[in-house]
Amino acid sequence: MSDTTQNGPMRAADGTPLKKSLARALRRQKLRALALIAPLLIFVLVTFIAPIADMLFRSVQNDIVADTLPRTVVALKDWDSTSGESPGEEVFSALAVDFQAAAEQKIHTKLGSRLNYENPGISSLFRKTGRGAEDIGDAFMDQFVDANAAWKDSETWAGLMGSDEWLAEQAEWVAAKAEGVKEPKFRLRDGIADALPRTSSTYATFARDTQSGTKSLVKTKPWPVFFVALAQDLATASPEVIASVSGDGAALLQEAAATAAGFEPFDYKAAFTDIDKGWDNVGNWITVQSYSARYTPGYFLNAVDLEKSPDGIQARPEQQQIYIKLFVRTMWMSMLITGCCLLLGYPVAWILANLRASTANVLMILVLLPFWTSLLVRTSAWKVLLQQQGVINDILVWLGLVDDGNRLVMINNQFGTIVAMTHILLPFMILPLYSVMKTVPPAYLRAAKSLGATPWTAFWRVYFPQSVPGIGAGSILCFILAIGYYITPELVGGTQGVFISNRIAFHISSSLNWGLAAALGTILLGAVLLLYYVYDKIVGIDNVKLG
Repeated sequence: MSDTTQNGPMRAADGTPLKKSLARALRRQKLRALALIAPLLIFVLVTFIAPIADMLFRSVQNDIVADTLPRTVVALKDWDSTSGESPGEEVFSALAVDFQAAAEQKIHTKLGSRLNYENPGISSLFRKTGRGAEDIGDAFMDQFVDANAAWKDSETWAGLMGSDEWLAEQAEWVAAKAEGVKEPKFRLRDGIADALPRTSSTYATFARDTQSGTKSLVKTKPWPVFFVALAQDLATASPEVIASVSGDGAALLQEAAATAAGFEPFDYKAAFTDIDKGWDNVGNWITVQSYSARYTPGYFLNAVDLEKSPDGIQARPEQQQIYIKLFVRTMWMSMLITGCCLLLGYPVAWILANLRASTANVLMILVLLPFWTSLLVRTSAWKVLLQQQGVINDILVWLGLVDDGNRLVMINNQFGTIVAMTHILLPFMILPLYSVMKTVPPAYLRAAKSLGATPWTAFWRVYFPQSVPGIGAGSILCFILAIGYYITPELVGGTQGVFISNRIAFHISSSLNWGLAAALGTILLGAVLLLYYVYDKIVGIDNVKLG
């Protein structure tokens, strides 16, 4: 039917064209529906999607090496890790500046902890060097200060390295003493980078790190490593280049150029190896180089018992290969626990579905009773029941079925985990089965028997197929819950019954290796989604019902 008439388009009661009015009403309806589901959508995004996205990102994130040792990472790109020798002087000079900055911010220990995940023992190297890094360059600083005491003042360095515009802004900022106003961002003097490349680069790092905190640049004590860089620049710069430097410190710099001519060359590598011999260890440098990228597959490699090496990806030492074994154990035991719940829960659900309503309601209270008891209390109760001096062993000894000297070991192993978790997850199997079985008319079985079927044939050919949706729902629920449990396996599993979730919890709360925990969680999530896909292809997720 056309929306136009002889006199023009059809209109609503308010005179608006009918087509436009209908579109507006439809748009209003959609906005109203979106507003209704918006709280739930936001809740899902915040509590489910965002944490998963953060976990996926953390599993490959590796900013700490590049952020803590930026100069060293760049210098290491030209180092050949297969040479069998530690890096040269250029890398160690970059390390001196990076370590001075990291030690001032007290972040070198965090980097050591990160690299310790890949190379156990390297964290002590970083802690020890953090205590000695500030001494690198002390001898040069003493020589410069002996020549002119002005070199120990931070104002001298600011006047030499900072531009005239920045110095003017800095003076205004100091005079104003305005609360909450940040110090003007440091800017190098024109031409200073060409005259003193090492010194200006080092001072720029110093300025950036100092101004990122709460300290004032012109009030912060200069690093000793400045004086090493200055001595090296003065030793290589021509008098004309030195004379071209302007500013308040120009005269002082020309005076220092004559003094620095008599300084002995500085060996950065020797300075670091004097602090700790580990800096001459090629393996430590390979670790730094291998994990210097901002994104790394290292966490995922560790999660499947592999590691990066100069020769490529290879298996970790046999005594360190635990995660594949834990993944296999988690999947196998979760399936076994789900199967035990099905074997025990199916008859219970059938009885509940076929009893009188009053009797079934009383028995249902017993099924729901575990939900009213703390998970920790139920798990602790199984520790009391299953231990060698526990209730079950005492009864078996009293009955004469077990010798007192050979009591059964039922705790701190896989058996204890299976028993305790089957008991905990059993209601999650019974309830979906019961809700589906309750919808199966009893007349179907009577009709099958009246047509000559045996009780078993009637059950298997008529009743069981109709209960499959409940089996699917209960199995998925029990399996998903089982692979994520870590309290029960931790308390009753010992070393043989723990799951991969226990290692994830350990890395999150104890070792603080969140990257590895995220990688393990991501792999576990991928395995579950794969099994879910296979289940959908074989059984069909549309057949899963809760009644």
